[in-house]
Amino acid sequence: LDMINGADGSNRIVLYEPTGSTAEVLLHGGQVVSWKNERREEMLFMTNKAVLKPNKAIRGGIPICFPQFANFGSLEQHGFARNKLWSLDNDPLPLPPANSQSTVDLILRSTEEDLKTWPHRFELRIRISVSASKLTLIPRVRNIDNKSFSFMFALRNYFSVSDVSEVRVEGLETLDYFDNLMRRERYTEQADAITFDGEIDRVYLSTPTKIAIIDHEKKRTFVLRKEGMPDAAVWNPWDKKAKALPDLGDEDYKTMLCVDSAAIETALVLKPCEEWKGRQELSTVSSSYCSGQLDPRKVLYGLS
Repeated sequence: LDMINGADGSNRIVLYEPTGSTAEVLLHGGQVVSWKNERREEMLFMTNKAVLKPNKAIRGGIPICFPQFANFGSLEQHGFARNKLWSLDNDPLPLPPANSQSTVDLILRSTEEDLKTWPHRFELRIRISVSASKLTLIPRVRNIDNKSFSFMFALRNYFSVSDVSEVRVEGLETLDYFDNLMRRERYTEQADAITFDGEIDRVYLSTPTKIAIIDHEKKRTFVLRKEGMPDAAVWNPWDKKAKALPDLGDEDYKTMLCVDSAAIETALVLKPCEEWKGRQELSTVSSSYCSGQLDPRKVLYGLS
């Protein structure tokens, strides 16, 4: 890995692996802002209007939402972790060896300033590893306080897609979800796949460990595997909201889709000295056409 200074003045870590895949991680927010495959194709969306300022979130990549998701609480939108300056974790706790991967460990510790708005002492760690066509994030939260606390957590994945209206998400059918565009009322997904023709802002509940995001035009499927994060948020602002967001281009909504690994409905609770660990693995596979449609069963269930 290399530590470089970006043109915007940011400190960023670049991870390389032998086949040519790379990832870039900012110390600002502990945020992955680029993930490229061995053909140097960018997998993550990042707006050209992103502004790097202290205490300001960056639109794109994989922001870390902690200790709150969206406005599901009294803190700032998506919590404060994505706005803070993280540090290299020079003494990471042991985790399974990362064979032929390039890895960095980052840590965020609670400050006296944080305690004014969220009075709990914590350590938030994340391990980011890149391997051939795969990006793995392992977040961990440790309670170093003398009292219990609860929190929400999400990895907000901004996927780069060819045209969101040509994308299908498989694996969330028949599930209940909160619709944030309808005062968080609860519904059940009726479609056999999620497709997009307008704004969407939902939290799917008790989701499987594997979700497929199928990009017809690029004949590419993202596979999201997750552990410890039972929910999945799906978001695209569509045209009107995109124009209203100052850090998003008017047409950017067409080439992005957020599908998040999350723990939202039931807050995670840690007693003193306890630790929670999650895991997210993103990978890509080439999609083949079958009777004019991509066959998601190969992805979701490993069928040949």
